[in-house]
Amino acid sequence: MTPSTRSDASGTRPSADADPQADGVTGLSPGIGEAARHRRADALDGWLGRLLPLPPGVALIAVGGLGRRQCAPYGDLDLVLLHAGVPGMDELAPRLWYPIWDAGLRLDHSVRTVAEALSVAQDDVKVALGLLDARYVAGDRALAESLSHTATDHWRRTALRQLPALREITTVRWQAHGELAFLLEGDVKEAAGGLRDVGILRAIATAGITDALRPAVRAAHLRLLDVRDALHRQVGRRVDRLVAQERDGVAGLLGLDGGDTLLRRVAGDARTVSHALDDAWRAADRLRSGRGRRGADGRPLRRPVARDVVEQDGELVLARTAIGARPDPSISLRVAAAAATTGLPIARATCEWLAAYCPPLPAPWPPAARAALITLLGAGPGLVAAWETCDRYGLVDGWLPEWTRIRSLPQHNPVHRFTLDRHLVQTAFEASRHTRDVDRPDLLLLGGLLHDIGKGLPGAGPDAHEPADHSTAGVPLAEAVATRIGLPDAEVTLIGRLVRLHLLLPDVATRRDLTDPVTIAGVAERVGDTTTLDLLHALVRADAAATGPAAWSGWKGRLIAELVGRVRTALDTGELPAPPAPDPALVAGPLPAVHLGEDRVSVAAADRRGLLATVAGCLALHRLEVISADAATVDGRALVECRVQPRYGLAPDPIALSADLRRAVSGDVSVNQRLRGRALAARGSGAAARVVWHRAAATDAVVLELRAADAAGLLYRVTCALDEAGALVRAARIATLGGDVVDTFYLVGGWPADAERARLAAAVLAAAG
Repeated sequence: MTPSTRSDASGTRPSADADPQADGVTGLSPGIGEAARHRRADALDGWLGRLLPLPPGVALIAVGGLGRRQCAPYGDLDLVLLHAGVPGMDELAPRLWYPIWDAGLRLDHSVRTVAEALSVAQDDVKVALGLLDARYVAGDRALAESLSHTATDHWRRTALRQLPALREITTVRWQAHGELAFLLEGDVKEAAGGLRDVGILRAIATAGITDALRPAVRAAHLRLLDVRDALHRQVGRRVDRLVAQERDGVAGLLGLDGGDTLLRRVAGDARTVSHALDDAWRAADRLRSGRGRRGADGRPLRRPVARDVVEQDGELVLARTAIGARPDPSISLRVAAAAATTGLPIARATCEWLAAYCPPLPAPWPPAARAALITLLGAGPGLVAAWETCDRYGLVDGWLPEWTRIRSLPQHNPVHRFTLDRHLVQTAFEASRHTRDVDRPDLLLLGGLLHDIGKGLPGAGPDAHEPADHSTAGVPLAEAVATRIGLPDAEVTLIGRLVRLHLLLPDVATRRDLTDPVTIAGVAERVGDTTTLDLLHALVRADAAATGPAAWSGWKGRLIAELVGRVRTALDTGELPAPPAPDPALVAGPLPAVHLGEDRVSVAAADRRGLLATVAGCLALHRLEVISADAATVDGRALVECRVQPRYGLAPDPIALSADLRRAVSGDVSVNQRLRGRALAARGSGAAARVVWHRAAATDAVVLELRAADAAGLLYRVTCALDEAGALVRAARIATLGGDVVDTFYLVGGWPADAERARLAAAVLAAAG
């Protein structure tokens, strides 16, 4: 290799997990905290400096974690062998790298001249950022300092030009790794708000664009480094993803009282980092676009956007007349509302002033504050960013003291994509899409913000799905908030009803027979009036959209709409709608008959036991999930109607499905053998299944509810078990909640005796096992 040639490589020798202390590296114990990181850096510096005498014109430089003296217990070494055109680097470099590999250390390395390093940094923004961490370890100190000073100076001169490329790379990384604040198993280095983003903030601060590393960011950074230290120590190797099985152990090493406390702290720190980076990007954009125009008097141009709020340099600041000895208590809410409606960020100095000087709101709130809150909640896309900014500066706690308890509270159900506090804000945003569908849009927005406020209380965990849990626990909290903000008593009561009943419509629509008069009468009685019904319907859609894609589907929306329509008829007229008549073609046509629709499968056959199980099994064989199933007997023939959806998104071959259904309901032995074999091979796993009985939930049946892990063919196995146990199923409803299902079966006949219920439950649990 000639002196002008560079080499780049990354590799690990065998025995990468070996203890480097055995090869002479001391002080690398997996301790936690800044002092431990500095000790590891000192130990590595000393060991690397003793490995090989370096000739004049050659220096060993550390970048990455060692360059920053932030060495994780099992982190990589990032080293540059810098030279001033010295010959023989081909022989020198391996003599340095091999002892490092032999010590069991992971190594990223390169050999470059100063000119080569700067040339690469010119073309690769990631390399440019890496050189900002360059630190002398051994050899020619003057050469090392020359590279460090030149790279820093070059970055300061070119940062504004290079930041767009860095932002593009960062966005791609965020898309790949997600947002650390809202992940149950996030990568503390690569995810948005993680350690990698702190490096970007450090680079922006080095360029002098803005003070990106404020005290709150520095504190968050140190805590995230501690988390990574503890994670390495817990696992015993390099790992940056905080997986669920290590969470409690990491929390214990950090002196925290559990995995949820750890998740909340990580989420809070990640949000601090993300907010600071958003602010830094905006500062760079302002410099690049030449904002900061001034008028003839030399003052910055200011544009009024709301009472006491003006725009300056693309940010919102307070009007001069608003800053006085006795500020208006509603001013922070009014600033937030202005930010949300205009889509403009609130200036950092304004947030700091509001946090320091805005007085607490009286109880009840003045009308201006209440109006500003509703404007904020109904602002649409600008709500989330404005709320997050206010929350970072502690303003939200002044509006809603309850927010402290729910901030960054994790939700462990996999259908949820956000922490509890963000979910509530997101629900209010989604509710703003439905304000024209209801008589009281203000109460819809407030209900969206408060609907899950009971989560996290004892007995009402953040992933609870039972209406009797967080829904009931949240009522007094929501009513207290509504009273404090100044709503009249009747509206306070309605807010409490929305919180109590916000799961009623989806639970009933997916778990109960919507043609049963008892179902409709029960919902109508609990809802009470069409105003509440419309609010609940809008809230359900907003809640599902805020939860995540798995919480909503077309069939679920149709079921809920059907329920709402039937309940509305009952509330308007006082009469319960008649159940739909069966398809005449099924009642009168030749047997067997099979009708396939877009999301329906209807079968008519000679009446016999086990027909529902046969149809369900055949549908499972063709990878169709059954959402609801109804069985009836008309003039001596059995009718089975199922609503279905493809299990993996691809519709089955209709000709093959129809043929198998005809053969199966006609008693074809080969098809039924295939059904039984496939069902037995698809058993669920996870927590033990559970059976719940419901009294007086149907007109002519007893309701058995099975809660179990989802698995293909589960409906077939359970309906077979019920049939073999002598129970007649007239309807079934299947609700999927992440990896679990709640399957509801309407068993014809009166309420069975205790022994009979126990026998049926045992048969169902054995089939679900």
